[in-house]
Amino acid sequence: MPERRDLPQRREAETFDIEFGGIGLKYLVTVGRYEGGDVGEVFINFPKSGAQAEAIARDGAVLLSLALQYGVPLDTIAHAITRDGQGAPSSIIGAVVDKLKTG
Repeated sequence: MPERRDLPQRREAETFDIEFGGIGLKYLVTVGRYEGGDVGEVFINFPKSGAQAEAIARDGAVLLSLALQYGVPLDTIAHAITRDGQGAPSSIIGAVVDKLKTG
């Protein structure tokens, strides 16, 4: 089994909003990076606390973070996520992955 890559105690982080789902609400995304700029952790918060969408987004972010820490490339994750007929991501996790890939 590959080893988990630990994040440094102090690390670069960025925060951005992303709209998804056509409901007019924006998710708040925080991304932690390793030295050198690789993404190592993702946090996603939904503006309606307690909503099922918030739990799904937060749990998805945990799984995305673990995959990245165990060395799964962002391109592999982007290829594996569910997409609609036009190639757009079908989940907030997919939208965040696409945003991270494009910068």
